[in-house]
Order: sequence, then C-alpha cells, then structure tokens
Amino acid sequence: MWTLQQCVLGWLSLSVAWPALAADPAVWGEGMMVKVLPDRTAPGSSTEVRLTAARNEFASFQVALHGGDVGLRGVRARLPSLEGPVTLTGPDVTLYRQAYLNIRQASEPGQPLGRWPDALVPDTDELTREQRNAFPFDVPAREARAIWVDVHVPHDAPPGEYVGTVMVEAEGGFQRQVTARLTVVDAVMPGTSSLASAFSLLPEQVCRAHLGRDDCSPAELRPLLLRYQQLSLEHRLTQPRLYLNGSGPQAWSEFDATWGPSLEGTAPTRLTGARMTSVEYTGPLTAGSLADFTAHMRERGWLDRAHARIGDEPLDWGSFQRVHAAGTLVRQAAPGLRTMLTTNALQLKLNGLEPLVDIAVPLVNHRDGPPPDYMGYQSPSYAEFLSRPGTEVWMYQSCASHGCAPDTSMPQNQPGGGWPSYMVDLPSTKARAMEWLSFLIGCKGELYYETGAQLPTAWTDQFNYGGNGDGTLFYPGTPEVIGGLTHVPVASLRLKLIRQGMQDYEWLKAVSDAGDPGFARQVALQLLPSTWQVPDDGAAFDAARLRLVQRYQELTGGNPLAPRMGGEPEPEPEPEPVASPARSVPAAPATAGGCGAGLAAPEAATGALLWAAWALRGAHRARRRLPDGRP
Repeated sequence: MWTLQQCVLGWLSLSVAWPALAADPAVWGEGMMVKVLPDRTAPGSSTEVRLTAARNEFASFQVALHGGDVGLRGVRARLPSLEGPVTLTGPDVTLYRQAYLNIRQASEPGQPLGRWPDALVPDTDELTREQRNAFPFDVPAREARAIWVDVHVPHDAPPGEYVGTVMVEAEGGFQRQVTARLTVVDAVMPGTSSLASAFSLLPEQVCRAHLGRDDCSPAELRPLLLRYQQLSLEHRLTQPRLYLNGSGPQAWSEFDATWGPSLEGTAPTRLTGARMTSVEYTGPLTAGSLADFTAHMRERGWLDRAHARIGDEPLDWGSFQRVHAAGTLVRQAAPGLRTMLTTNALQLKLNGLEPLVDIAVPLVNHRDGPPPDYMGYQSPSYAEFLSRPGTEVWMYQSCASHGCAPDTSMPQNQPGGGWPSYMVDLPSTKARAMEWLSFLIGCKGELYYETGAQLPTAWTDQFNYGGNGDGTLFYPGTPEVIGGLTHVPVASLRLKLIRQGMQDYEWLKAVSDAGDPGFARQVALQLLPSTWQVPDDGAAFDAARLRLVQRYQELTGGNPLAPRMGGEPEPEPEPEPVASPARSVPAAPATAGGCGAGLAAPEAATGALLWAAWALRGAHRARRRLPDGRP
C-alpha cells in the first residue's frame, strides 16, 4: 500500500511526463493601426471591435488569426452585412486577405526583417465585383495572419448603431466570430477630399506589370489607368497625369470621354461625388501645346485644378535656370495655368522664382525640422509668396524620411518618434501622419512623386531609394496572381492608412469650420508636436480622431446654423506656429532645396551618403523619362 509521500511523488512524475496542453488556434478583433506580423506569439482576446464614422466615410478594422500549435487550414471569412437603421452590404462591405512582402533589407536600421503585411487581396474586388482568391488560406502553426475589413457608409445611410458579425471558418469544424459595432454620426463627409493631392502613376510601369511589355497601345492602357484612377479616388487621392493621345478636336473628345467623369465627379465610385483635385499638363513644353491645354481646361471648367510642373527638386544653378525658362514660357503662352515646383521658400527667394511659381511644394523636412536652414516653424517664410493671389503651399515626403541610401537613417527617427513615411516596414502611424501635419502647417495639398515605381516587382521586391515601398502604393492585380478575369489594381495597407489620414483631415477641418479651430489645433499638436515626432502608438491617432468627432457633434448638435462638414467655411485664420520643443536628437545635415537639393556641408558620413543617394535619385529620374522626353 502506498504512503501519501509515494502518491505525491508518483503524481509529480506523471505530471512531468505529460506534454503541455496544446495552444488552440485563436481569432480576435483588431483595430486598423496594428500590423499583424506572422511571428506574433501572443494572440489577442477581443471578440468585438467598435467603429465610428460619418456618412460617406470608410471605417476599417482587422480580424486576426493565430494558428496555435496545430495551425488552421482552409480559412474562410464572411461579413454578410451590418444591420441598423438600414442594411449595409454588397459593395459597401469588403474583406481582404493580407499578403506579405518579404523584407530583406530594412528601411530603417533596427526594424525586423522578414514578412510584413501590405498587399490586400480582395474577396470580391471593388471595381469589377469579380470573385478573387482571398479565401481560402492557411494559418501555419505558431504563426499569425490577418483579414482586413472595409465598411463604407453610404452618404444617405441614417445615423445610428449598426452591428455585423464576421464569421470565420476552417477545416475540421473550426468556427469563430468577431462582432463589429459601428456608430454612424450625423455628418456627411465630402466625397472629394478638401486636401488636394497629386499622386502620380507612370503608364509604362502599368504596362509592364499587367501586360509584361513596354509597348502597350493607348487602347490597352486606357481601361487599366481608369481603374487605377477609380481606386485612387476611392482612397481620396488623385492621379494627376491624364495623357492626351494626339492633338486636335478628336483627341480632346476622347480625353473628355475617358477622364471627364473623374474630373466631374460622376465616375462610378462608392464615394458619392468623388472627383479629381488636380490635373497636370503632360504635353511637350511648347507655347502652342500649353495654350491648347489651357484653353480646353478653361472651356470645361477644370482650369482651377490644372497645373504645369516647371521643375522637380532643382539641384544647382543650371537646373534653376531651366525652371526659370519653363516658368516664363508658361506665363507667356498659357495665362491662367498655374505652375508647380517642388522647392522651398528659401530657394524661391534666392533664385528669383517667386513670381513664376503658383504652387510651391516643399519637403516636409523643410517645414518644421532640425536642419539649421529650416529650424522651427517655417510658415512665416512663405508669407511674401502667399501674398500674391492664387498661390498655394503644398507638401511632400520622400526618402528623406528614412534615409535615401541603403543602411542609412535620419537621426530624428528615434523609437516613438520620427518623420512621416510610406514605407512597408514601419509603424502604421507613419503613413497616417502627413495629412494631420498638412492641417497644422496650413498646406492646401499633398504631392507624391509616384505610386507604381516598383509595380512590376511589387509582389516580391519594392526596395527603392533606401526604403521598401518608396514610390509604390499599389500591386498589380493580375488574374494569374489574384484570380478573376480582369486586371485590377490591388490596394496596399499603406494606401488604406493614407486614406484614413485624409479622412482625419476632414474631421480636423470640420471642427475648425464649425467654430473651434483652436480645439482642432490643440488635438493635432498633442498628437504631433513637430513634423519629426510622429508617435508609434496607433491608439493615440484613433483617440485623437474620436475627440474631434465628439467635438464636432457638440458644436453642431441642436444648432442648425453651425457650419456642417463639407459646407462653406468661414475664412481661415492664419495658422499658429507648430510647437518646436527642445531638440534632444542630433541635427540633420543642412540642405538647400528639395529632397534632391545638395547638402550645404556634407562633412558627416550620413550627410555624404544622403548626398550620394539624392544625386543618384536625380540621375535615375533622368534615365526614366517618358518617350517624348517628359519626366
């Protein structure tokens, strides 16, 4: 007969011999600001997500999965509808499987290598409504995956509470649910962004990515470019380059038939009334062509959104001379056509270009940054330029946010801060910040040099100018890759985050227009004390946005005279200075122009590397001109 001690020892020995209980697969709800990396070890536990949106706004969230110790096979998900005052379903509810880009060289030293989520393969695509191959997919043991969910609130949906259930199923009878609760507030977000944009796309990259060659005809390219434009408009962005084939009335007739709906706001987008906010002259720099373009834009009522780029990041005396000549030609041949130049107030004045430029587009690093020539809030330096009627200041970000050469970094990119950036392997907050900064600084638009730079290799490699995804925001949705029959663009996760930033801008503007600009600025400044202090905390962005929504409701609730979102605002006050706290990080090398401008004193190793990268970038752009010589 066993003693008590023998029983205890025997039980302990059996306990040691038994294997640990296997971790079960898990499914949970996640906000839009968390990038679910495959090697995530701890699954979440929330079975519910809460969303708030205006009518004609997109609300997004994620459904995350962890394979546990056994994995999941044949995962499928569906969200039939959200039920409330009306039913939200069909094109207004889209599920995507998140695909991963394998990062072999980090955009920022210290960021993890390996797979990062970015491409969003739709279940049913937004443009042609064809079934794609988002589902089924597998979740390997001890790995995580995620599903992205977009909910568009129709412009005529009544305010109120809406509820839907995401059903997740896998082989072996596995079933889980995540509940989405959406509060639709009494506001209608404009379909056309109040912040103008010009996010370019090279047709030859579309040709190579979708058709595998360099000689696509206009008839082949036209439907592809239209789909890219439509998906851009649904993300509140504009592709400004609309290429005119030939000359004369027939060419303009084809142009109007192709692009007129996108310019007029009648294209078949889910965002009611979405229209382009910019259109760029793309013809030869000759007096006759400029005059013809301007006359047609004026005739159709589009001239107020048209512009001619007269240069791009001029580097030296020779390039500034060419900018001067191009600006003079536009002034003489095309009165009324605005000119655009990527440069800053300092270079405008130094090179006598202020009378020839209507839209100045400085680098974000030159608006409120550590470089000595641009230390602190720079808006006062644009006062003289802006005193001429018709002038505007936009802004852009570039490889100067992460370091333009491999293995370099901007010294301000410390944990918990750093510049805004559209790189794949950086926190989601970096891609959502630019539009908040545009509001704070008083910019009227945002420019991005390219959205398909690495389109032909986007699924496997997007390393460009020292970063992963620099100049690439789309993936080529070929039937071979995503299924279906029709070629379509595939959105990146970063494109969704930029759209969220554009929507945040509407809330900032709405609160300001409704009578409390000080509150809007306070919320934005608490989130972003300076242009190079973008936090890594995605929840902070969500909380700031909810404060704006709540304040808008307070200002407009019960007051029929309060200006409504999307209405005509009162004249805007002069923006107050952005806070410039004491810098505790090393100063960046001083620059004397846009991203492509030379360093004033490139003694430091980092400065020398950036100088080489910028010079290489300029040379690279020069090699990649279009057949007619246009950049």
